[in-house]
Order: sequence, then C-alpha cells, then structure tokens
Amino acid sequence: MNRQVIHTERAPQALGTYSQAVRAGDSVYLSGQVPLDPATTQLVSGDFEAQVRRVFENLKAVAEAAGGSLAQAVKVNIYLLDLKNFAKVNEIMALYFNKPYPARSTLGVAQLPRDAQVEIECVLYLG
Repeated sequence: MNRQVIHTERAPQALGTYSQAVRAGDSVYLSGQVPLDPATTQLVSGDFEAQVRRVFENLKAVAEAAGGSLAQAVKVNIYLLDLKNFAKVNEIMALYFNKPYPARSTLGVAQLPRDAQVEIECVLYLG
C-alpha cells in the first residue's frame, strides 16, 4: 500500500519523529495535536476553551491539507488532563462536527506535551 505524508504550514510542525498526518489508501491518520499556535509553535494563552479551539483548528488544517475535512472523521481520540473539562470539549466539538458524529474515546492522562491541557487525534475516511 502506498503511504503519503501530509504536511501544512497552517498547523504546528511536528515536534519529533512523526508526520502531521499520513494517508494510506482512503484513510488519513492525523497525529495528535496540542494547542500550539502554528506561527510561533508556542502553547496558546488563555483558558481551556482557547486551547480546545486551537487544537480543532490545527486538526481542521491538517484534514484540509489531506484533501478532506473534519466531516470525514470516523474516529477521534481525546486526551485530557482534567476529565472535569469533558462537557466543555463536547460543547466545542459540536462546532466542528455534525451528525453523524465520529466514534470517540476520551481519556484522562497525567501529562501532555508542552504542559497542554488537551491533545486530540483523529482518523479520516476519504473513500
């Protein structure tokens, strides 16, 4: 199977040995995004809501670079430092996704890169 690396300047550059996304056939695997400003690669300032919005904007940019959109997401994984923020994630996610919603997992974690409060990854199906 042919693999294609997806890259956009509209999302933060990879901080390590990974790609922003990889397309394999009709599936696109988007790496986890933390709330980094693509222009500065610094964590966005502001509250939890600002961080979640930045993460979804980063994911949206990578999805578009792959020739798709978040509407084609089939699976989303969310990692939260504080599961008390679950309702806020649902509220903001509803601004970026429409029914039928993708499958999703949400996990509480002890730490995330750059001391972010949230990280989100997803898989798109473009077929």
